[in-house]
Amino acid sequence: GLVRCEAPSGTVFIYDGEPRPRCLRKEMPCGTVAYLEGEMGAEHVVRREKPNGAVGYFEGEEGAEHLVRLERPCGEVQYFEGEKGAEHMVQKDLPCGEVAYFEGERGALAKFND
Repeated sequence: GLVRCEAPSGTVFIYDGEPRPRCLRKEMPCGTVAYLEGEMGAEHVVRREKPNGAVGYFEGEEGAEHLVRLERPCGEVQYFEGEKGAEHMVQKDLPCGEVAYFEGERGALAKFND
């Protein structure tokens, strides 16, 4: 079965090789790598790694994936709530051990979905 497909844009899609292939990973020319789960045709992003070392974790079905956690290279971890496009930070764990909590939907908006 299908294991790899290279798009004209430079994006590389990695599949599981089964008779009904599911996309497992998408490698973009900018260096971002997205990891997917779900049945064929309904794959959804669960993790996205940026070239700068940031890693975002997502929940939700295909097309509605929303950021729930962001791990930054400096060791900071941010937690988010809200639907796709309306994510807002609710907690920030700093490497020094300090934890900050945020209330309201107008807090720090997520900018990781590009």
